[in-house]
Amino acid sequence: MSTAWEEIEEAALSLARSGPIKDRLSEAYRNHLARIDIEELPGALHEEFRAFHDAITRERPMQGEDAVRATVRKMSTYEADKLAGSVVRLFAAMVRETLREAAPLLTNGSVNGNGLNGAAPRVRMPNGVRQVTSLYAGEA
Repeated sequence: MSTAWEEIEEAALSLARSGPIKDRLSEAYRNHLARIDIEELPGALHEEFRAFHDAITRERPMQGEDAVRATVRKMSTYEADKLAGSVVRLFAAMVRETLREAAPLLTNGSVNGNGLNGAAPRVRMPNGVRQVTSLYAGEA
């Protein structure tokens, strides 16, 4: 069972692949975002996730299709681009919320290291999310 974090990450990666935006958007929703239980998300993201869900399922389906297919079929490429952007923003918000939740641990040095000998503590991000180390001495 995947976590909400992993599903949102995979949805964002689906959108980054080649192919028509409407197809990528449908795939991102069907294969990843539809699996998310909103209660697994940080409370700050509930409204944004609901807004996305409502936007991608807003159209009444014709016989033989579901609301997602009907919505994507009727939307313009511009609308699909905007909705895809909201998935990327949702992923970025998930990262920010994770860091915000880890902030108290960072201040006392108790995450992935003890802060001894001047070593900065590290935050353990969910699988697949890499920490970025600056290549510039002034930013380290």
